[in-house]
Amino acid sequence: MKLFAGVEGKARLAGLFTLGAMAARIFGDAVVRAALVVPGNGRQTARNIADYPWLYRAGECADVAMLCGMIVATALLYALFAPTGRTLARVAALMSLTGIATLAASGLMTMAPPILLEGAPHPGIGTAEVHSLVQLSLALGRAGQGIGRIFIGLYLLLIGLLAFRSGRLPKAVGLALALGGFIQVAVRSAALIAPDMADALVIQADIVALLAEAAFGLSLLIFWRPRPFPARSAADL
Repeated sequence: MKLFAGVEGKARLAGLFTLGAMAARIFGDAVVRAALVVPGNGRQTARNIADYPWLYRAGECADVAMLCGMIVATALLYALFAPTGRTLARVAALMSLTGIATLAASGLMTMAPPILLEGAPHPGIGTAEVHSLVQLSLALGRAGQGIGRIFIGLYLLLIGLLAFRSGRLPKAVGLALALGGFIQVAVRSAALIAPDMADALVIQADIVALLAEAAFGLSLLIFWRPRPFPARSAADL
């Protein structure tokens, strides 16, 4: 298809996969888990998941789709921005893949509740213990996701800098993406040290990063400029 041919076509594909991964994440987090998971209440959360197991599993499928979209977008963005700075593009790709692997590992914990609830209570494990295990598995999954989002924030920061330097996108988009990634890294890192103080800011930081990433994805679809990349420095950064 001519629409996806050449460098401009790669940019459009990268924008589509970026936006698609974001849509899958929003469905999993803001639709499924927001509806079923009750923070601090394992009993009600377990009841919600047991009543709507298909919806919870749909959220898990959305997470897998998000990770697949992120992998493809990472590969495409590396190809697009490597001419601007190959070393920086490689570091960015490694940050992204590390974050994706961490998110995938944390997803194993969030897949535990339906397994725990099927046929509960289990021999030697009462209903109350099952509810506690559901809450614990979700908490561990959120902790793993927080670490994964730090790596993703670093990726957004580096890709934003590359987009700014490339001259292929509006510079404001690159700056916004870099700023969104930096805010996400700062707040998520603070949440590891002082969770009680930073938890209230995590959602806001994620929203800022998400909006910046959405603007970046749309810019790849609409504003990619077919112009030569600037010459790289001797350090190839």
